[in-house]
Amino acid sequence: MKQNNILEIEKLEVQYGVIKVLKKIDITVREGEIVCLIGANGAGKSTLLKAITGLIPISSGSISYKGETIIDEKKALSTDKITALGILLVPEGRQIFGDMTVLENLELGAFLKKDRRYIKGKLEEIFVYFPILKDRRNQKASSLSGGEQQMLAVGRALMSSPTLLLMDEPGLGLAPMVIKEIFEIIHRINKDDGITIFLVEQNARLALKASQHGYVMETGRIVLHDKSERLIQDPIVKKAYLGE
Repeated sequence: MKQNNILEIEKLEVQYGVIKVLKKIDITVREGEIVCLIGANGAGKSTLLKAITGLIPISSGSISYKGETIIDEKKALSTDKITALGILLVPEGRQIFGDMTVLENLELGAFLKKDRRYIKGKLEEIFVYFPILKDRRNQKASSLSGGEQQMLAVGRALMSSPTLLLMDEPGLGLAPMVIKEIFEIIHRINKDDGITIFLVEQNARLALKASQHGYVMETGRIVLHDKSERLIQDPIVKKAYLGE
């Protein structure tokens, strides 16, 4: 594994019963980059993110982080240990706790941290990214709009100071202007904080414009990978995912 590869997935397979959902997946994410994974609904994109975070078991292959194997056929770190390493998932559909306040949701993101000064400082950083969350910190999370809930989900993940942020459909169900704002924040997180981002997004054009490298998944297989600027010009990608 090269020194600048933060995540490397090799020959990864996942099965649900007798059905293979992921088939010999090879993906490399380099430190400091935004890498996207595009594909149709049901292609296996969310399953891959769940496998990386230990939420579902793998059948074969391996997942390595910073040169160390964290999951293979012989061992698998638990989700809390993977989180402690610095791998955080912003799940599809936000999955915030609606009956808790915005502040309580954010503090929950730092559950592995015991230093109150760290938590206070991190909250201030989050509020710089998302001023609306500061204004609404004492409101129940369920009272937020869809875009605000997405900001809360991202903020909650940032509370643990991730080095690798996995994002599952951050633009799902949001208005175009809100999506634009979310992706501007994704760029800031990447550039200002140096957080590597592995992005799953059904909006292929948006994902490819936001990233340096991209992968295309079809029915559990990686069928294309290249620099994003090349993929966006690829005839197959244009026809299948960009509506051209």
